Amino acid sequence: MAKNMRRTMALILALIMACIVFASCVDITVTPVPEEESAAPEEEARDNTAEDEEIIPMIENIAIQHEPEFGGVYIEMTIEDFNEKGFEYGDSVDVIFSNGYALEDIPYYNGYYVDAGDPLLIAYPGYDYIKAAVNYGEDLWETAELKLGEDAEPVVTLFQSLDLEEHDTATVVLRERGKYKDIQIARDIHYKDERNLFPSDEVFANFRNMTVGDLREGAVYRSASPCDNQHNRAPYVDALIADAGVNCILDLADNDVKINRYMAADDFNSPYFQSLYDDGKVIPLAMNMNFFSDEFKEKLAYGLTAMSEADGPYLIHCTEGKDRTGFVCMLVEMLAGASYQEIVDDYMVTYDNYYEITEEKDKQKYDIILDKNLIAMMKTVVGDDEADLTTADLAAYARQYLIDCGMEETAIDTLLEKIR
Repeated sequence: MAKNMRRTMALILALIMACIVFASCVDITVTPVPEEESAAPEEEARDNTAEDEEIIPMIENIAIQHEPEFGGVYIEMTIEDFNEKGFEYGDSVDVIFSNGYALEDIPYYNGYYVDAGDPLLIAYPGYDYIKAAVNYGEDLWETAELKLGEDAEPVVTLFQSLDLEEHDTATVVLRERGKYKDIQIARDIHYKDERNLFPSDEVFANFRNMTVGDLREGAVYRSASPCDNQHNRAPYVDALIADAGVNCILDLADNDVKINRYMAADDFNSPYFQSLYDDGKVIPLAMNMNFFSDEFKEKLAYGLTAMSEADGPYLIHCTEGKDRTGFVCMLVEMLAGASYQEIVDDYMVTYDNYYEITEEKDKQKYDIILDKNLIAMMKTVVGDDEADLTTADLAAYARQYLIDCGMEETAIDTLLEKIR
């Protein structure tokens, strides 16, 4: 018994000695965690949250200018700078003026892709700044009752009034990213200003003789501007109208002040236009594109009456020969007995010239342009949204429209005698 006890004690002592030896050979070091390192996960979480939060694009209290030709408001930020703020074509935005007037949930496009009478923020290629406007509608500047300050000058000098100390401003903020993106993609069209990219001078200048209905060949032409060279087309138009022997120009876009500014420019090279202007054979109307307005109708009646009093051949033009020219030429063609399809075909030549859009090449864009532009214009003249334009007496509707605009029937008859 005693012998077994001694063996047990010996084993216990051996185990104790082994543990002591093992402990002396192993270096166990506990390193305390610094307080700042222990806080790292919390800071990382905050950083990740910040990265996940999108900064909402906004510009605040930007100076504005009145753009009277189409009745819009320039917001003095270039298209490039505005897009660098994070705005994208197809976004929904709010435009808030400092006087409290606001345009909410309007699309931001690079073209006039809204229905007549609808507002938008537009970055049209060639514009100095982004612009808020109502497409084919009332002058937004007047609607919003915007001011350039107590010393505001008349409209003709608004563009020189940038040194005023007090004026209304505009703020633009993103409302919804990409809300109108589908429309932007469907209607996004642009053209080039280099002659070598077009098959002929006529196509580049959007120049052609209107020969639909009862219009006499060589009587009426349409084109881009022969005097405003912002799109490099004026000299080409000038040469073409000289060859055609044009004797009277209905200038829908300009007034005398603008025409004289063009002729004083270094790149002015339209001697035939200048000779007609000096002879009093240019009728400047400076029309806006609100064909619902009384001002538009009054200027139209005045211009066509003056045209009836002059001898042809005639040229009708605006800047591109597309919108205002499109409306007036459509009206003249209706008056001269053109069919619906003839008017459609001539109108869409412009979109083939500028953008190569035809029914065969891009039916989606073709149909949108036809519906939103030409058909809307024709229904304005007809005055009945339910009328069947393919069977309606378009000549009768055009005559009545011009009478309602203030044109005398004798002047209408005289004009028809000279162009048929």
